[in-house]
Amino acid sequence: MPGRKFWIPLLLLAAWFGGRAWYFSPAFSVEDVAADFTALRADGEEFTLTALRGEYVLLDFWGSWCGPCRRESPALVALHEATKGQLTIVSIAIEQDSSAWLRAIAQDDRKWDYQVMDQTSNFKFLGGNVASLYGVNQVPTNFLIDPEGEIIGVDFSLAEVNRRVNK
Repeated sequence: MPGRKFWIPLLLLAAWFGGRAWYFSPAFSVEDVAADFTALRADGEEFTLTALRGEYVLLDFWGSWCGPCRRESPALVALHEATKGQLTIVSIAIEQDSSAWLRAIAQDDRKWDYQVMDQTSNFKFLGGNVASLYGVNQVPTNFLIDPEGEIIGVDFSLAEVNRRVNK
């Protein structure tokens, strides 16, 4: 039977993985009502999330500095084209610098209206107001919200978002 030297590292490893899974889990889950927020879009218009009730909404948390987010952009653009009139994408960029954010929007061809910058001073904790409200601790992260304002999916693949919206 293995001794204490075997079990202590095993328990430490299990605690590390469990803690990591807990830390990176968003604050909201399926069947929660999406928290409302007011934000300023890239075009200077203010909006609130509840103003989008009655349609499917994808909250897309990303960053111009995030490689996986930027690689996901072409698929997100394709999703936007495939679901026009059925899904509103609200891209929330966690940024320190608005010029990098605006440049990334143009480079990645993100042409939908709801582009929001969630200003943070520390990328380590992704401390923007909206990201904190939703408990976002990693990007990319997304929340699919149904027309009644209820979260029906967290971190869905974009193919799954398309399937849910078009069912």
